[in-house]
Amino acid sequence: MSREGSLEAPTRHPLGQDEWWFFDEEQLDNELTRVFEICHGCRRCFNLCESFPTLFDLVDESETMEVDGVARGDYDKVVDHCYQCDMCYQTKCPYVPPHEWNVDFPHLMLRAKAAKFKKRETRFRDRLITSTDQMGAFISTPGIAQVANAVNQVKPFRKLLDKTLEIHPEATLPRYESNTFNRRTRRHQPSTIEVKPTADTRGKVALFATCYGNYNAPDLGQDFIDIFEHNGIPVTVIRDAKCCGMPKYELGDLNAVAEMKRHNIPLLAGLIDEGHDLVTLIPSCTLMFKQELPLMFPEESRVRKVQRAMFDPFEYLMLRHKAGLLNTEFSRSLGKVAYQVACHQRVQNIGLKTRELLQLIPETEVIAIERCSGHDGTYTFKSEKHESAMKILKPVVKRVRESEAAHYTSDCAMAGKHIEHGMADGSRATHPLGLLKYAYGL
Repeated sequence: MSREGSLEAPTRHPLGQDEWWFFDEEQLDNELTRVFEICHGCRRCFNLCESFPTLFDLVDESETMEVDGVARGDYDKVVDHCYQCDMCYQTKCPYVPPHEWNVDFPHLMLRAKAAKFKKRETRFRDRLITSTDQMGAFISTPGIAQVANAVNQVKPFRKLLDKTLEIHPEATLPRYESNTFNRRTRRHQPSTIEVKPTADTRGKVALFATCYGNYNAPDLGQDFIDIFEHNGIPVTVIRDAKCCGMPKYELGDLNAVAEMKRHNIPLLAGLIDEGHDLVTLIPSCTLMFKQELPLMFPEESRVRKVQRAMFDPFEYLMLRHKAGLLNTEFSRSLGKVAYQVACHQRVQNIGLKTRELLQLIPETEVIAIERCSGHDGTYTFKSEKHESAMKILKPVVKRVRESEAAHYTSDCAMAGKHIEHGMADGSRATHPLGLLKYAYGL
């Protein structure tokens, strides 16, 4: 007799993209039906992403009011709303492994997207906006960046983007900087201060700046360097890395993910061999190396090596604090801070390290908002998804407003910009690294 739910900690099976059944249409269709029937009978995830309300509406509006009444062609409507936040798996579903029903909704949606991509049914727009290296390198060219940023504010141009590429005219598009992080730090050399390892950290780090940190938010990387070296941690900037692969992963382009892995993993493993820990600026990139690549390539020792050496910035600083090596001489307080906890940081199961650190600052109160922002890197840009993204964001904006905080923030810089868009009052999000730098008086 099956147990009703599970109390054990969730475990994760490898993705299985190289197994015979992964792309088999009949096997995939049967598994989608099986999992959708379980979800329909449970419905605990109704208030997460739009995949679940979409599924439940399809069922409730069918003739049988069961999954067998839903047309197979409508399954894609459920799949397309999943952006791999992993919150259903980590916080809601009682049937994830080790439960015998073995429900992994995010990986199943990814499998369906990968099958769609393999059949060349993915939109050109989606292939374009997930090509972050290529877009960033082109648009950040001096002269082009300024023009692109300017025309993105022009309504007739945005209407044209809506008609041609289906980019929503009201979505806030990221700015591109011609003075990228790599250009700004081309002469940067790690501090020569004495390296102090601890039981959990080696005491010097290599920074994976990420596509967004390089092309769109270069100040973020500079804040990171200033804070870490203020804490006696030498920082090496990784120059030759490619995208972590998360945008292509969410698209289902697993061959592109494998190609990026083949470039990045030897580079990162070499830095580990030289005595570095690894840190990224964006939670999704950290998660890619901590979880998704190890689940795609479980037998590769260098992938596992990178997984063990990869840290979130505030996770790393709190490990230093645990060893008595965090500088706690703050010159400014922050007051009340509304802190949206990024989904891909929650999935890392490290606790709320950003909140813990910021609350070390005198006269600072951090209010955690554990709700998805709905940004998802590209989801909010899409004409057909923007309304859903704003719906998901609405409870976060409500909490920020009710908090009457002096600052609002998210470890995901893109989520912070999305909250700005929802606030619509001219206020600006400040990344936690910016808040910490301000508190240090740097």
